[in-house]
Amino acid sequence: MARTTLDERIERLERQLKEAKERKRRIEARRRAIEARQQRKDDTRRKILVGALILSKVERGEYPEERLLAMLDQELKRPDDRALFGLPPREQAKGL
Repeated sequence: MARTTLDERIERLERQLKEAKERKRRIEARRRAIEARQQRKDDTRRKILVGALILSKVERGEYPEERLLAMLDQELKRPDDRALFGLPPREQAKGL
């Protein structure tokens, strides 16, 4: 009788350990997701601030608008992105 009780206790403890490991795995996954979300938010905020700074300098004449537009013209590929800055659509490369 004592053996059965000991086996049952071992099984219960193993089940509890397995459940605890699963809870830990979920908590860690949630923590990583929260950190990744915060990193994306921080990255977006940095981009907004840098963009606002450059646009502000262009408006005040402290940074040449032509230089900004040349950089944008070189880097922007999507038609809707280009349209935001009044840039003409890029010609698509033939055969692509």
